[in-house]
Amino acid sequence: MEFIKPGINIDFIGKRHIAFAFSGMMIIATIFLLIWRGGPNYGVDFSGGVLVQVKLPQKMSPSAIKNALRPVQLENSIVQEFGGEGQAEYLIRIRQTDVELTGLSDRVEQALNSEFGKGVEMRRVEMVGPKVGDDLRQKALFAIFYALLFIAIYISGRFELKWLMSIIMAVSLAFVVYITSTWGVSVTWLILLALIVTLTLCLFLNLKYALGAIIALIHDVTITVGVFALTDREISLSIIAAFLTIVGYSLNDTIIVFDRIRENLRRFRRRPFEQTMNASINETLSRTILTSTTTLVVVVALFILGGGVIHDFAFALLVGIIVGTYSSIFVASPVLLIWEGKFGKRVKGK
Repeated sequence: MEFIKPGINIDFIGKRHIAFAFSGMMIIATIFLLIWRGGPNYGVDFSGGVLVQVKLPQKMSPSAIKNALRPVQLENSIVQEFGGEGQAEYLIRIRQTDVELTGLSDRVEQALNSEFGKGVEMRRVEMVGPKVGDDLRQKALFAIFYALLFIAIYISGRFELKWLMSIIMAVSLAFVVYITSTWGVSVTWLILLALIVTLTLCLFLNLKYALGAIIALIHDVTITVGVFALTDREISLSIIAAFLTIVGYSLNDTIIVFDRIRENLRRFRRRPFEQTMNASINETLSRTILTSTTTLVVVVALFILGGGVIHDFAFALLVGIIVGTYSSIFVASPVLLIWEGKFGKRVKGK
């Protein structure tokens, strides 16, 4: 099935400067938002504390709910709406880790009932200690990082047949991570340093396909985190699973484009590199749009009908699929062109 007829010739590569400017503004906005908010809005899974989900008989403002919790000394909790419109469900996030859990559900229910009348439903009560939350956060960051690293190794071997270079990169990176971790560096800075080292090794080892794919994946995850910061959504374990799903989906789309670029480079050796890339993107455009559209239909259905439990998970996938499709065309492929223009001639000359 062809959504777009063969022979279409849209100048995607010619618009790369506009795309780079747009992506750059999105990433800068994400960094600004994270600095302004003091980092991502971690859920109880990562920050520790107690999470209480309640359903009220009617919609109330977060400030009214906080006032209702004053008799049980929980007025400093963070209250967020949960679920769809008109559901009157709320998440009460208690950052205190020394709260007495015994009878907590009954105390909260009684306080809310006395303020808003009968009909309060207690949906769940969860607690995560600060140490457990910190360990989970570190493991989540490492999961995302190692996913990107193994993707770099796979693409280097798959497209450039440089398995030895990939192994060298992995060993070098493992050494850097091990040495840096012994210095007591925080896991966030450790991951950032490791990503910088990964990109630098890709550059110096001439792993251009891996470089393009990693930059595109970092772009996708960063912008998705930025959208979560903009909408004040929590990042929990399920959202980390969504980020890893986005990485896999975006990579699949990028590999399709890269594969066609590699085939056309072999077939049309004398054609300018920019022209070959543009033709390859246009040839895979129908498949890209069909894949993205069918996946989006499912994700939109989950987002609308899935309920509050997977609402944020579906939202992350929704944003990630759109951004991932965009990056496969306007980020990953133009990185190859930049590499070819800056370093390709120098490598060929050697």
